[in-house]
Amino acid sequence: MAKLHFRYAAMNAGKSTALLQVAHNYDSLGKRMMLVKPSVDLKGGDRIVSRLGVERPVDFLWADGEPLNVTKADYDVILVDEAQFLSPRQANDLLDVAVRVGVTVIAYGLRTDFRGDSFPGAARLLTVAHEIEEIRTLCACGSKATMNLRSINGVPVFAGDQVAIDDGSVQYESVCAACHQRFREEAGASWD
Repeated sequence: MAKLHFRYAAMNAGKSTALLQVAHNYDSLGKRMMLVKPSVDLKGGDRIVSRLGVERPVDFLWADGEPLNVTKADYDVILVDEAQFLSPRQANDLLDVAVRVGVTVIAYGLRTDFRGDSFPGAARLLTVAHEIEEIRTLCACGSKATMNLRSINGVPVFAGDQVAIDDGSVQYESVCAACHQRFREEAGASWD
């Protein structure tokens, strides 16, 4: 039976690298796959880009409201990068592809944003996915990183648009909850 898998992590944990490795494995087995990313993800244009320098073109840049036309005859697996940027409707569509169409879906993404809030797509995937797997990474302090810290020109920020793609002035790092809270307090930011 096909399943919907959601593999999540903090920033810089290697999610895109893991997806590209899975794609390589399916390729080596001669399996048919579709690589997808939300059209709102502007990083890399029409490519899945790993910070390690590995990249691959996507087959489908998926806009919210656009159908995901998939049949069992066409694909063995669908791999989705940056799944946090999906809408809840798109997450439901992925579940439908796994359950109704019978094609395995493996989605990779962040669980939370820099403020510690859920991304709507990730929240829905955490709710409906058959299997959920955390990809672990470390904070600079050595603890398990579970949060994302956004800095603009080197200064941690806790307010602003949920989505801000790296452009040189915006940086992200994975941090543990304790370090995230410490940076939050130093910035005078509250959870409100």
